[in-house]
Amino acid sequence: MRLAVVTGLVAAVALLGSAPGPLRLSASVAARAEAGALGHAFDGVDRSHQAGQAATGAPAEQDKNQVFRASVEMVSLNVTVVDSQGRYITDLGQDDFAVFEDGAKQELTYFNRSSLPIALSLLIDSSASMEQRMEHTQEAAVGFARKIRPQDLAQVVDFDNRVEIRQAFTNNIADLERAIHSTSPGGSTALHNAIYISLKELAKVKATNPEEIRRQAIVVLSDGEDTSSLVSFEEVLELAKRSETAIYTIGLQPRETSALRGFREAEFVLRQLAQETGGRAFLAPRVEVLKDVYGQIADELSSQYSMGYSSRNPRRDGAFRRVVVQVDRANVTARTKRGYYGPTSR
Repeated sequence: MRLAVVTGLVAAVALLGSAPGPLRLSASVAARAEAGALGHAFDGVDRSHQAGQAATGAPAEQDKNQVFRASVEMVSLNVTVVDSQGRYITDLGQDDFAVFEDGAKQELTYFNRSSLPIALSLLIDSSASMEQRMEHTQEAAVGFARKIRPQDLAQVVDFDNRVEIRQAFTNNIADLERAIHSTSPGGSTALHNAIYISLKELAKVKATNPEEIRRQAIVVLSDGEDTSSLVSFEEVLELAKRSETAIYTIGLQPRETSALRGFREAEFVLRQLAQETGGRAFLAPRVEVLKDVYGQIADELSSQYSMGYSSRNPRRDGAFRRVVVQVDRANVTARTKRGYYGPTSR
């Protein structure tokens, strides 16, 4: 039964994808499928209209004595360190860090304090409630996109009751700006669908050599609760925990007091996704502060440490393993993802 459902959704979405314009997934089409099929079906979309859009960047500088080879046995961490004033600490060395997995200390086999390239998905809520604030939102997002470096890749995704990939992964700033300005408000909010699809898209950004290894992040802005997704919050959270993606969330507080209850629910969702993945949750009380919020996210992404270790846990049971990073310096705090799922025997 599942195969038939997936096949039907692939065909329906492929028809949408083959038409001119941005890649899209309609909630009304998706509603005919089971929730678990969404990511697999979306992989089958015709992307011919996006050919040639994505560009690859030059590799970032890194320690030539260290080569990071990603594998199922390597646990990779992106770590942010701040002092008691919230200022980023960027002068630490490998010996300043201690990493623990389920309470057992691990030995770092890779460490880099230069800013590795990043693959980033920029998600913008374009539901009807954003109509009066869309212009400010676009300008703030454009300012963020302009901080993309030549070695980075970014895509632009907007969502209402549909999810549309306005721009495939690229390092072309002008293309990103055009995609952001092409967003227009209307419809309801499919927040879960948008994050789910973006996680699936980022998982396709594969490194074929050490120079192509990129950190992965999602930056998502929304002003309200999910009202039209096929995928549940639990499914999105599970996929996020299985990914290598840090999720940065911006909750834009609604103007209407009648919408505050729904916004509180959305705020909980956004905060949980950020905490579990090592990102950060922001609350924007007014649209005018978005430029500053996006700036803070850009600063953090350029101030992270990358490190990795081979787990000393020999079990291949697929269980979730908690990770804690400590720093040997007073009055500083390290933040990274809360853990990962161990390997399995198959």
